Amino acid sequence: MAKPITISLDAMGGDHGPTSVVPAAIEMTKKYEHLTLILVGRQELLEEHLRGLPARLRDRLRIHHASEVVEMHEPPSQALRGKKDSSMRVAINLVKDGAAEACVSAGNTGALMATGRFVLKTLPGIDRPAIISAIPSQAGHTHMLDLGANSDCSPEHLYQFAIMGSVVAQAIYNIPRPTVGLLNIGEEEIKGNETVKQAAKLLNQSSLNYIGFVEGTDIFNGRVDVVVTDGFVGNVTLKAMEGLSRMINLRIREEFSRNALTKVQGAISMPVLRALKRRLDPRSYNGASLVGLKGILIKSHGSADSVAFANAIRIAMLEVEKQVPTRISALLETHVGGRQQQQAV
Repeated sequence: MAKPITISLDAMGGDHGPTSVVPAAIEMTKKYEHLTLILVGRQELLEEHLRGLPARLRDRLRIHHASEVVEMHEPPSQALRGKKDSSMRVAINLVKDGAAEACVSAGNTGALMATGRFVLKTLPGIDRPAIISAIPSQAGHTHMLDLGANSDCSPEHLYQFAIMGSVVAQAIYNIPRPTVGLLNIGEEEIKGNETVKQAAKLLNQSSLNYIGFVEGTDIFNGRVDVVVTDGFVGNVTLKAMEGLSRMINLRIREEFSRNALTKVQGAISMPVLRALKRRLDPRSYNGASLVGLKGILIKSHGSADSVAFANAIRIAMLEVEKQVPTRISALLETHVGGRQQQQAV
């Protein structure tokens, strides 16, 4: 029998709040009998959403009251200092206190990062947490970080991101020795700014499976398992991908709706199109890890529906099962220790 897992959910966060979070929570507790979820938010509202559930599910869907909500465009400093009883803060506190093993939130990214860092603290040897997520590619998926937590990064930060990305790829997706690439404007050593050049030197000296600079096309061609970049470039890249995906989907529908003949062709092609949609459905990749913290914190997309939010819960479960923070600490200690020995020599 699987080991019991308890996860706290920021039930008020995101664009849809309980209307996405609660159905996802119900679905996941139906699917996994060893899973208990703590819904954090306004008790009366959450009770309404859970009314009528059978006792076998209701016993594993607990409510923890929180009186405040962090708004999606609220400044992180205001959320951190002024809303100590927000559903986001309380849900993260449950992880710190040991009442939950992980937390999932679709709330304000800046506030989530600031609160997570303040409450959970960073792992020894990690200067800044990073956001990592799987992105569909020809080989299945590529892991990319940072996706928006840190706009300005030093070479050392990128080096730490590479270590954390390697652990996530290895632990969650069972890749024995993940390949790591540093995102750049070209593969040649002379290209790029000083930050990526210095980061490359650090990575070349490490025992990571570093393959050198990679370009934007390599994110999708399956050449590399982990792509490392700063949060500014990573977030712009991610949003560009999302926009391109929506545009292609729209254009396909327009073409098949052009006339009677194309509608027939569309109907014939529907099984293939549905299979393609399932493979590229962004909801299947929802759930970005805020790695580098002493606890597990998963960021769901703000506009996530119940299907997408359920996937974010699944990612949290995997990180709990694989003990990701502990594995990052162990690998970081090995790499830092090795570098210190090299420097001493």
